[in-house]
Amino acid sequence: MSESATKSAEGPPDLSLVLIQLFKGPLYRDTHEKLWEPLLKLRAPVSDHVGVLGLIVEVDENEGYAFLRSRPTGEDEVEMPRLVARRTLPFHVSVLLALLRKRLAEFDAANSDTRLILSREQIVEMMRLFLAESTNDARLVDTIDAHINKVVELGFLRRLRGEAEQFEVRRILRAFVDGHWLSDFDRELDEYLVRLGRSGESE
Repeated sequence: MSESATKSAEGPPDLSLVLIQLFKGPLYRDTHEKLWEPLLKLRAPVSDHVGVLGLIVEVDENEGYAFLRSRPTGEDEVEMPRLVARRTLPFHVSVLLALLRKRLAEFDAANSDTRLILSREQIVEMMRLFLAESTNDARLVDTIDAHINKVVELGFLRRLRGEAEQFEVRRILRAFVDGHWLSDFDRELDEYLVRLGRSGESE
């Protein structure tokens, strides 16, 4: 492998920079422009490096993202300690992820554009149904804002630069919230709405 393939003009080797970003979180073509091409060129050594740690790198060139996940353990293999932790999310954060994933599916079915942009107001209205009714609307919105901030922190929403109340739904959400998860979670939502006395309102 030539030096030019592994090093930028100055600074650390490209392989090191790509690996560091992947261990910090997903790598996006539009956010990490200087690392996207090195990632594609160095996919084999990246896979070799993370494979030693029981990880695999998932790259979606069409959607423009890459991330690490734990390698499935075979029946005769000893399970390695997890470097990519499984996160137990608060219920309402999971609700928001499910709603965003459904909105993304609807958007893809009806649009040729690849970027789903939602306003803070739209997200608040999506979530109202799934929170207990309150006479204090400001407090309700603050609660929803906290859930939005958590999803931003997780990397599934991104605030648009210069527009704090506009959010892009990151397409990497499709890799983490699949149809099977949605189907199971829909049943939980139906049961939850029954408890809230709002059965059928989610349709």
